[in-house]
This record gives sequence, structure tokens and C-alpha cells, in this order.
Amino acid sequence: MRFCSIADFVDDVASVAHGLPRPPVVIGHSMGGFVVQKYLESHHAPAAVLLASAPPRGIAGFLWRRLKRHPWITAGGLAMTKSLRGVGGTPDLARETFFSTSASEDDVLRYTAQLDEEYAARIAFDMLWLSLPRPHAISAPILVLGAEDDICFTQQEVHATAAVYGTKAEIFPAMSHDMMLGPGWHAVAKRIHAWLETCGPARQAGVRDDRPA
Repeated sequence: MRFCSIADFVDDVASVAHGLPRPPVVIGHSMGGFVVQKYLESHHAPAAVLLASAPPRGIAGFLWRRLKRHPWITAGGLAMTKSLRGVGGTPDLARETFFSTSASEDDVLRYTAQLDEEYAARIAFDMLWLSLPRPHAISAPILVLGAEDDICFTQQEVHATAAVYGTKAEIFPAMSHDMMLGPGWHAVAKRIHAWLETCGPARQAGVRDDRPA
């Protein structure tokens, strides 16, 4: 992964999508949201969801906030190891960066133990300026969701992302960056499902409600 680019991630998504019977709805969280935006530039999808996503204008704001909050950890990680280990490499950092105060200590420890090293040099350059999304090339309907207490991507950035795609962001209260892992993840999942049910292109893709009556 050390030399992977955003284009490599897009190719991975495309290779999976092309093997499916119909174009899938694509959902991306954080850097995954950035990948989704790049994917949509050149691939069809009936709909997409950006979840606490990196904004189309790039991650300069995120890196600047990390440097101000943890200058030595962040700068040292990027300069010496070319990684973002300083963002969530310990339970304390992971809780601060990814999880709400209501997340249990057991969950934080369990998820932190599963974090993989993320070599950031090439990816960071792509997300800073080399390969920023081109919103004008994207036509798929997009749902943009953010978290009130996210310290990675601010509410202002989430709203700006939504505006670029001609929609309005929805911010979930008392949630942090990892919206899919926090105690309130059910509400996020229900909102995505409800939106997909009302989204015409997504219905054509076969999105349906399989929950018991």
C-alpha cells in the first residue's frame, strides 16, 4: 500500500463493480468518500453516499488541524514513516479522532487493535492537490452525511461538500468521525436506507427493504 494512489483505489472499486450484475450504489467514509467522488467522475452509479467524507477541495484543512493539535506526532509520522499512524495509532488518539465520548472503552480498544498502518505519502499528495475530485463531471444523486463532533472534517466542510453537489448535508448530533461504529450507527444506517428507497435511480438498481414486517 506504500505506493498506492487514489487512482489505484478507484480501479479496485471499478473491478468489483464491473463484476456485479448491475452498477452498485457506492458509499464511502472518510478517505473512502474521496475515492467514491473520484470513481463517479468516470463510472456510472445509480446513487452515492458520502459519510464523514474528505471534501472535494482536499485535506489541507484536516492536516492543518492535526498539526495544530498534535504537531510532533503528526509531523513526525508524515516525515519519518510517511504514514498517518499519529492520527489513531493508540487508543487515546483513536478515541479523540474517531469516536464519541459515549463509545465504550471496550469498543475503542477493540477497533484500535484492528487499525492497519496507512502509508500516506502518495495518497496525501493526491488528496492535497494532485488528484482532487471534479464535481462538474459527476451526475449521480449524492447523499452527504456528517457528524456534529467530527474533528477530521468539520461541519463547514461537510456543508460545503454538499453544496458543490447541489444538495444539503445532514449532520448527526453527538456523533464523531467513525459514524458507522459509534453507538448511534443505527440512525445513520436507517437514514441511508430511507434515502435510497426514495431515490429513483437507486430503486432501479434493486435497492429494497428486506426487513421483516
